Amino acid sequence: MKYQDILTIEPGKRSGKPCIRGMRITVYDVLSYLASGMTQDEILQDFPYLTTTDILACLSYAADREQLTLTIAA
Repeated sequence: MKYQDILTIEPGKRSGKPCIRGMRITVYDVLSYLASGMTQDEILQDFPYLTTTDILACLSYAADREQLTLTIAA
């Protein structure tokens, strides 16, 4: 699974933030749900049009962004 095949960025949709398969739910939305304590199953119940692969794509995207973050020495 490559998140690039699942996540889309469109200038006029959600201010150009990465969305899942052209829908209006963003990577940030999914990560926020997970960070607040929701399980994958709870997210999938609340948003039946999402898949486990969609959630994993969001996590993969976040991991890649973290990898690109610059570390500044103290």
